[in-house]
Amino acid sequence: MPARRMRVELFDADGNRYSISFEGQITRDKALRLLDLVELLGGTTSSTSNPASVSMRPVSEAKKIDKLRIVVQKNFPLVWFSSKDAQTVFEQEYKEPIGLSTVATYMTRMVTRRVLEKRGPSNSLKYKVVTGIPKTALEQRL
Repeated sequence: MPARRMRVELFDADGNRYSISFEGQITRDKALRLLDLVELLGGTTSSTSNPASVSMRPVSEAKKIDKLRIVVQKNFPLVWFSSKDAQTVFEQEYKEPIGLSTVATYMTRMVTRRVLEKRGPSNSLKYKVVTGIPKTALEQRL
């Protein structure tokens, strides 16, 4: 496997930018460790403009698609799940309603952005968090 690069940018409330770069063989475990470091620094919500950019605003102020992505990555890191599963966990976690059609739309967007992969017929789609981090997904804007 060729060496890959992963860069995470953090922005604090004052507009300061922090960049963390990783170069080498990127595995899911290493990427999760890097994101754990980001969380320790206080960033928990990914910006919609760049998947490798993490905003330091509270999760309660995040957009629904960002909240859904966080819930999916936290609760279903290695298993296949349905839109209904994601909806249920989202509503339990954030104590706010979200329509099943909204979840399905956001999941389709996440598939397009290579955050998720899907399989199965259209009436019973299953999703899974992408285990590798393709270079194009890091460069592609959400």
